[in-house]
Amino acid sequence: MDNLELVAIQLISVPDVDANFIEVTSQLVQWQSQRTSSHNALVVLPECFAFFGGNDKEQLALLEPSQQAYLKQWCCDTARTFGIWLVTGSIPTPSSEPNKLKATSWLINPAGEMCAEYVKAHLFDVDVADNTRAYRESATTLAGEQVVTYTGAIGHIGMAICYDLRFSALFNAMSAKKPLDVIVLPAAFTYTTGKAHWHSLLAARAIEYQSYVVAANQGGVHANGRETFGHTVIYSPWGERIACIEQGCGWISCHLDHEAQEHIRQAIPMAQHRKVF
Repeated sequence: MDNLELVAIQLISVPDVDANFIEVTSQLVQWQSQRTSSHNALVVLPECFAFFGGNDKEQLALLEPSQQAYLKQWCCDTARTFGIWLVTGSIPTPSSEPNKLKATSWLINPAGEMCAEYVKAHLFDVDVADNTRAYRESATTLAGEQVVTYTGAIGHIGMAICYDLRFSALFNAMSAKKPLDVIVLPAAFTYTTGKAHWHSLLAARAIEYQSYVVAANQGGVHANGRETFGHTVIYSPWGERIACIEQGCGWISCHLDHEAQEHIRQAIPMAQHRKVF
């Protein structure tokens, strides 16, 4: 995991899969043109990166087998083409209930192979003082039940999606057996909740788990009028904001400093001190 490059891409996704794929590819080409090393790179896309701002019927249509094959093939091909570890934001995948989907994040290696699959556990059923006002994600989405981490060439990676960020028990479970090197968080935080809590929650998770946090958010006004906060960001294990893009489409990156991370963990050995009540 030494010299691992951490990359987060911010989008303003639309209800058009191909248009979003084109935008992601454009961002990856721009990032690759400025790359300064050939080391492993972990790239995180936002929640709902492939389809956002459309109606429920259009989203459920993505559960058709041909659409599922297309989504998976593009993600695997993209990881292979760019030689990256890719966190696919969230993709709508079939659930056990016919009119509900699962919000699923895949971790794909540079060979285009699926290495981990996480289903969003906490669903956004809340009231917000914005133009949408009431969000009821559970009406169309089935919650996941499993904690998912990946351990391999890029370290120990914890996977979460958006609203999961508010629930520290999930991250406690991720780190119960082994400290997390990186937490990846695809998101579509609303502007209102993002402005209030986004940076505070992300910094807290970085500090609590002495982990890098790579948070890729949607960042603008979408076709359905929903406004997302943006501020795609990478936090250090000390809780420092390393890089951030506020609004619009773009990317940020940094290199993981394993030596500095270990120094923090030795100086403040939280993994040894943490108690389970």
